[in-house]
Amino acid sequence: MENYEVIVIGSGPAGNTAAYALKEQGKKVAIVESDLWGGTCPNRGCDPKKMLMSGVEAQKRIETMIGKGFEQTPKIVWEDLMTFKRSYTDSVPQNTKEGLDSAEITRYQGQASFIDAHKIIVDDQTLTADQFLIATGQRPAVLPIEGQELLQSSADFLELEHLPKRIVFLGAGYIAFELAIIANAAGSDVHIIHHNDRPLKGFDQELVSDLVEHMKADGITFHFNVDTKAVELMHPNYRVTGEDFELITDMVIGATGRIPNVEGLNLENAGVEYDKRGIKVDDHLRTTKQTIFACGDVVARFQPKLTPVAGFEAGYVVGAMSDEQKAIEYPLIPTIVFGDQRLARVGLSEKELADHPEKYHSQTTDLSSWYTYHRINDQGAKIKIVYDEEENIVAISCLSQLADEVINYLLVILTKKMTHEEVEKYIFAYPSPASDLSYFI
Repeated sequence: MENYEVIVIGSGPAGNTAAYALKEQGKKVAIVESDLWGGTCPNRGCDPKKMLMSGVEAQKRIETMIGKGFEQTPKIVWEDLMTFKRSYTDSVPQNTKEGLDSAEITRYQGQASFIDAHKIIVDDQTLTADQFLIATGQRPAVLPIEGQELLQSSADFLELEHLPKRIVFLGAGYIAFELAIIANAAGSDVHIIHHNDRPLKGFDQELVSDLVEHMKADGITFHFNVDTKAVELMHPNYRVTGEDFELITDMVIGATGRIPNVEGLNLENAGVEYDKRGIKVDDHLRTTKQTIFACGDVVARFQPKLTPVAGFEAGYVVGAMSDEQKAIEYPLIPTIVFGDQRLARVGLSEKELADHPEKYHSQTTDLSSWYTYHRINDQGAKIKIVYDEEENIVAISCLSQLADEVINYLLVILTKKMTHEEVEKYIFAYPSPASDLSYFI
C-alpha cells in the first residue's frame, strides 16, 4: 500500500497545475486519471474546438472582403482541418504523462474510488494520502428522451472523420453555437433546436439576437420553443420529433449542458457532500471533509465553469491545502462565444442585472463605422455598456470579430478601476482594438 502526502484525482488543467505546484513544495504527490491524460480541454474540449474554429475564422475573414479585393470564399476541407487539429491533440496524453514523469509525480491510470477519507482504490491498488484534491471535471449531459442512446456529444463531433451533410444540435448554449458555426462553415446543413426562445441565457439578449440573425444569414436554421421528445434511427438517417415538429438529419448532437464527474468516486465513503451541480466546497475550496479539497469544473459554484477559472482555483487551492490562504476571491471573469463574430461579456451576470433592472441602465454603440472595424468590414460590430446609478460601469458585452481582444483589455481596465483620464495617459499602437479603449471608458 503506497502512502502519499497528496493525491490529485483528475489530470486536466486544474489537477495538473495543482500537482506540479504541490510537488514544487517538496510533497510526495500522486495523480490519478480515469480517461485521457490532460483532461477534457486539450483533448476534446476548448483547445481542439478552437483549432477547428481557426479554419472558420480564416474563411469568414476573406468572405467579409468579397468584392473588396477578393473574388470568392475559400472552401474548408474538413479532413485536412481535422488533420490540423490532430497535430495538436494526438500528442496531448503522451506529453502530459511525460511531463508528470519528469517531475517525479507518480501516475495511476484508472477509476479512483474512496474507501474512506484517507484511502482510495484504483483498479486493484489501494493508496492512502494525508490530503486529496478532486479535479475530475465535467462531461456532456444526456437529454432524457426516447432514443437518447442515439445522441452524440461534442466529443464525438470533435473526432468526426467526415462531416455529415445534415447535423442537428439540441440545446442553444455556447457549445451548440460554436460547433454549429464550425459545421455550417464547413458545408453542413445545420439546425439548432431549443426548448425556449432564449438562447445563450448567460449573455446580453440584445446582442444574442444580433448573433442569431448573423448565423441565420449564414444558413443556420433555428427552431425555438420546440420540446424534443424523441430521436429515432431511420437507417441511415435520424428523425427528431417534438410536438408538431419533425426533422430528418444525419447526426444529432446533444448539447444540453454538462454534469460533474462524481460517479464512481464513492464520495459518501469519505463524507464528501455533492449535488447535481457538483461537489460542495467552502470558501477555501475545502469539501465537507477537512482533508479533501476540490477545484475546477467538478465544484458546485456559480462562477463560469471555464478552463481559466479552473487554473485560477488550482493555483489557489495549493496554498489553501497548507493553510496559507485567505478565503478565495474571484476576479472579474470574461466569457466568450467564439465564431467569426465573437460574443463576449464581463461584469455583473445577466441574472443580477435582470433581478434589479431599476438600478441599471445601458448604452449600445454601433462600432461598424469606427476605423478599427471598418477596415476589416466588420459590419455587425457592437458594444453594450451597463452602468449603475452612480454611472459606474458594471457590465460590458461586445459582438465583433475582435470581441475576445476587446473584452480582455476592458477586463484589465475594470479590474484596475481606471478612469478615462488614466486610460488616455497610455499610447497604444494604432490602429488596434486597444487604441479605442479611451472612447469606452
